[in-house]
Formats: sequence, C-alpha cells, structure tokens
Amino acid sequence: MAIHPIEYRYGTDEMKFVWSEASRLEKIMQAEAALAKAEAAIGMIPKEAADLIESGIGAVELERVKEIEDEIHHDMMAVVLAISEKCEEGADKWVHFGATSNDMLDTATGLQLKEAVHILEDKMRKLLDVLLLQAGEHKNLVCAGRTHGQIGVPTTYGLRFAIWASEVARHIERLEQLKPRLIVGQMTGAVGTQAAFGKDGIEIQKLVMEYLEIGSVDVSNQIIQRDRHAEFVMWMANTVTTLDKIAVEFRSLQRSEIAEIEESFRKGQVGSSTMPHKRNPIKSEQICGLARIVRAMVEPELQNNTLWDERDLTNSSCERIVFPEACILTDHIIKLAIGVTENLRLYPENIRRNLDLLKGLNMGEAVMIELAMRGVGRQEAHEIVRSSAMEAHESGKHFKEVLLAKPEVANYLSEEDVINLVDPDKYIGTAVEQVENVIAKLKR
Repeated sequence: MAIHPIEYRYGTDEMKFVWSEASRLEKIMQAEAALAKAEAAIGMIPKEAADLIESGIGAVELERVKEIEDEIHHDMMAVVLAISEKCEEGADKWVHFGATSNDMLDTATGLQLKEAVHILEDKMRKLLDVLLLQAGEHKNLVCAGRTHGQIGVPTTYGLRFAIWASEVARHIERLEQLKPRLIVGQMTGAVGTQAAFGKDGIEIQKLVMEYLEIGSVDVSNQIIQRDRHAEFVMWMANTVTTLDKIAVEFRSLQRSEIAEIEESFRKGQVGSSTMPHKRNPIKSEQICGLARIVRAMVEPELQNNTLWDERDLTNSSCERIVFPEACILTDHIIKLAIGVTENLRLYPENIRRNLDLLKGLNMGEAVMIELAMRGVGRQEAHEIVRSSAMEAHESGKHFKEVLLAKPEVANYLSEEDVINLVDPDKYIGTAVEQVENVIAKLKR
C-alpha cells in the first residue's frame, strides 16, 4: 500500500531509481568490487580472489540481502554475507577486507549523488534554455513594473525572464563548483586511520576511487564529513526557492483582475469541483508548496554534521529520508518549472490594459527626470510631479492633462514633450539590450 506521495504522485522515474533499494545495493557492491580490485593491485589479496568477488557480486539478489538483514539487524554486514555466499574457492574471506561499513555506504552515496547531480544539472540547463527563449521572444513586450504590489514605471517581460535565467545560470554554476566536494568516496577504516589497510591505505583509497570514477576525500574519520552534503541540500533549497519565486510571480500575474499570463489549461481539465469556470495555477502552486519541504531539509542535514567524536549513528536514519526526498522533490519541481514556463500563455491586451491603468501616473519619474535635465532642480521637479500626480489621482484625469495645465511644467515642456514622456513604450531604458546581453552570455 502506497503511503508517501513520492510513491505515486511526485517525482520522475529516473531520480526515483537513483535512490531505490536496487540502486543503493548496486552502488555498495560496486564499492566492494573496487576495493577488492585495488587490494589485489597492490598485492594485499590474491587477484583470483578479487575476480571471484566481482563475479559473485553479480549474482547477489536484493531479496537475499534483506533476508540476512532481518536475521542479523545490520544492513552492511548483510551485503557482505550475501556477497560471501556467492564467492567460490575461498574468496569469501577477502570480501570487505580492511573496510568499515561506512567506507562502502558513504562511497555508495557518492555514486548515487553523482547520478542525481547529473539528472538535476541536465534539467536545470533545459530550464535555462526555456527561460532564455521566453526572454528573447518577449524582450520588446512592455508591461507594468510593480514594487510593493503597486504599479511603477514600465519594464518588459523579456527582462523578467532574463533576470530569472541569470539566477538559474548561477545555480548551475554553483552546482558545478560543489561537485568536486560532494561526489567523493572514502576507504579509511574504523576511525579514519586506515590502520587495517596498513601502509598502503592511501594508495588503496586512491585506486578505489579511480576505479569508481569519483573523487577521494583528503581525510575523514569513520564517515565522510557532512558539510559536503549540507552544501548540496542547501543548493537544492536555494534552487527551489528561485523556482518558488518565479511561480509566485506566475500565480500573481494570473489573478483574475490582473490576467496578464496563464498556465496552460488542457482541454477537459477541471479547475474546481464547484466553480466550473476556474482555471487555477495548480502547477505553480505545487512548486511553491513542495519548495517548502525541500527547504525544511536544510536544518536536519546541517545537524547531521554535528556527530559525536569519530561518529555516531544519528545521521544515518535522517539521511535515508533527506537525500531521496530532497533530490526527488527538487527534480520534480524543476520539471514542473520547465513545463509551466515553456507553455505559459501571455495576454498582450491585458498587459497593455494594466500598463495604462493609472492613466499615465506611473510615468512620473520620466517627467521628473526630464524637468530636472531642463533646468528645474531635482527636488523641485519631484514636488511638481508629486503634486500633479496627487491631483490627477483625486480628479481622475489623465496625468498629461494635469501636467499640461501647470505653468511650471509648460515653461519647460511642450505638449509633444509631455505626450512622449508619458508613453510607456519610450521609457524602458536599456531593457532590450540587457536581455540580448544575457542571452548572448548564457545561450549554449
């Protein structure tokens, strides 16, 4: 019986498989095979034994591992015994030789994280491409800028998408930077001294990680230090927060009274069980809701780094939840963001309606700057525009009518000047150029 929504509602198959029992066992056994191969390479164990261990690993079944664990109540030793059962000609005595459980478990986690990061990075690049495409398509689409929820001077939809694209690109850069710190393994023994491996411990660890094609810790105790994993969880929290922010904007702009954009709404889709007219931004809302869960993973993973002495076991149970859930939900959120952004519907007529909603009042800055440039002091120009704006607001007149009736404005600006100054299409500064620069910099 399915209980957790990840089992039936959220997540992609590819990311779920990375954190499945089968994948976990596969990675542990890869680490065991690599250890035997490395020990054989330096002459610690017979090469024939390493070959037999690798062959035996291929015959181990998950169900048998679980049966043994039910008997002995130790997950890693259950794997060791299951491998040993499949080894022939005495090779079983060399399985897991010199290692401690977390040499295998943490190294397996490194292998899982390598796959998870690849999946996340690929989706993030797809999201970046979609945002850049939208930025380019809408670089000239002028709209009302808003601060404090109030309409301000104009901006463009292209600039909005470019800002989000730039932020996503920084997350991709951060992920690339943290990979060498995150995707690592260890073979350091019971408390990190490599005593059981003797003088060749450092070389064994180096060889194992070369075989597995992941990085190697410089130093550790019984476990790999969790600052590495905490950084990754914080990266996921930071990333989904960006997507949360974008989704909040989509939701806001889809409000009935704003109605500038809309999530795609498929034929036959139901918006409400009782209000048939509804077209709700449910995917954007899902992004916002699930982002809260991913952010909530930061605190437990930070605490997983504060273990007793060379280690205790408090991180283990916690990470069995944190790593899969955070990765699966982050992957799911990115996928949602790609779909919503790619299929977003814009309504230019509503965008223009909202841009003109204040009857020119939102163009006050343009008038103020021009007055100041023509000889009126900046502060005096601000007061002229402010008082004119208040008058227009109270009277319901268009801003340009009030301005043209004021001698202190007419002394410096002609009617044509005022008409041009309150035209929002003529007050977007370098917005188009900025978008083009971002696209040129980030487009693959």
